[in-house]
Amino acid sequence: MLTMTERLKILAERRQKLQQGGGAKRVEKQHAEGKLSARERLEILLDPGSFSEQGLFAQHRCTHLGMADKEVPADGVVTGFGSIEGRKVHVASQDFTSLGGAAGEVHCDKIVEAMQGALKTGTPFVFLNDSGGARVQEGIDSLSGYGKVFYSNVMLSGAVPQISLICGPCAGGAAYSPALTDFIVQTRQARMFITGPQVIKQVTGEEITQEALGGADAHMTRSGNIHFIAEDDQHAMQLCRQLLSFLPSNNLEDPPLVEFAGPVGEVPGLRDILPLDSKHAYDVRQVLELVLDDGYLLEVQADFAPNLVVGFGRLAGRPVGVLANQPASGAGVLDIDASCKGARFIRTCNVFNIPLVNFVDIPGFLPGVTQEHGGIIRHGAKMLFAYSASTVPKLTVILRKAYGGAYLAMCSKDLGADRVFA
Repeated sequence: MLTMTERLKILAERRQKLQQGGGAKRVEKQHAEGKLSARERLEILLDPGSFSEQGLFAQHRCTHLGMADKEVPADGVVTGFGSIEGRKVHVASQDFTSLGGAAGEVHCDKIVEAMQGALKTGTPFVFLNDSGGARVQEGIDSLSGYGKVFYSNVMLSGAVPQISLICGPCAGGAAYSPALTDFIVQTRQARMFITGPQVIKQVTGEEITQEALGGADAHMTRSGNIHFIAEDDQHAMQLCRQLLSFLPSNNLEDPPLVEFAGPVGEVPGLRDILPLDSKHAYDVRQVLELVLDDGYLLEVQADFAPNLVVGFGRLAGRPVGVLANQPASGAGVLDIDASCKGARFIRTCNVFNIPLVNFVDIPGFLPGVTQEHGGIIRHGAKMLFAYSASTVPKLTVILRKAYGGAYLAMCSKDLGADRVFA
C-alpha cells in the first residue's frame, strides 16, 4: 500500500503532466504561428501568482469514434479565477494544443461553472477563445454544451462585465458566445466566422480567403462585430486589463476611481481647434485629448462607423463614456452603423453605472435611398431609446451645431441630458 507521501508525489506528477496540455511540440507550433498557449495567456492577463485553477482533472465521458481511451488534458480548456489589478475575475482559456480546443460536454460544463462563479461573486468573466469548434465525436452532447454556454452568457449579461478575447479559430456556433458578451478583442492571428470559405464556395459559389472573411480588419471595418484589434496575444491581454480598469466588477458597484492631481479649469487650447466656419472639418479627438484626464481615450470600435467616436476616458479620476460626432469623417453625420454603435455603447455604460459625456457637432442623419431602405428609421431610433432609458448622469456639450432629429438623437435636454452646454 502506498504511503501518503507517495500518493501526493503521484498527484503532483499527474498535475504537472496535465498542465503541459498537448505537449511541448504542440506548444512550439502555437509559438510558430505567433500565438501563446492557453496557460501563457493567463499568466500575462492575471496578476502574478493569483490564478486558482478549477477542473484540471476533468475528463470527457465520450466512447465513440476512438475517444474511449483518449485523454484530453483539462478537457481542452483552462478555467478558474484570479485577479487583475487586485480585483477578482473568472476566466476560461481554451487550449488549442489539446484536441484543437474542441468543445465537448465537459469542456463546456467547465466554462459554465466559471461563468456561474462570476455571477455568484459579482466578478467579471473573461473568455479566451482558441478552438476548432464543436467536438464532433460527442455529437448532440457538444451542441448541448454550447447551448449552456450561450444561456449563461445571457444570464451574466448586464450583471457582470463579459469580455471575449479571440486568439485563434472561432468558427460555427462558437462565434455566438463572443457576440453575446460586452466586448470582443480579436488578434490579427485569429479568424472568426459562422461558415468558412469552403462552405461558402460550395453553397453560393463565392470565393474569399479566411482573412478577408473573418480576420480582424474585416470584423472591425465591415461587420462591426469586434471592438478592439490586438496585434498579438500579449497586446490582447493588455487591452483587456485596460478595459477592465474602466468597468465596475458588477452592476451594483461604481466604476473604479483613480487619483487625480491635475487642475480643473478652462482649456484655452480648445479655441484653436474648432474652425469658425461650421462647414470646415476637424478631428474631434483633439478636443477629447484636451478635456479628458491625461488626454487618454480608450476608443471602442475605432475603425467602424468612424463618423461617431465612442470610448472610455476619465474626468477628475472618474471613468466616463464618451460619444462625439467626428466632423473629419462624413461630416459627423449619424447613419445606420453609427446609430447601432452609439446605442450599444450607451446601454453598456448605463448598465455599469458609467456617466455619459456627449460632444455634439452634427449636421443631421445621413440622407439617401440606401440608408432609408436599410432601416435608418429603425436603427436611428435605437439612439433615442438608449439615451432616454439611461439613468446615469448625462452631460451634453454642443461644440458648433446640432440640427434636426440628430440634435435630439445626440442626447438633447428633452431626451434626458442633465446638463447641456453650448
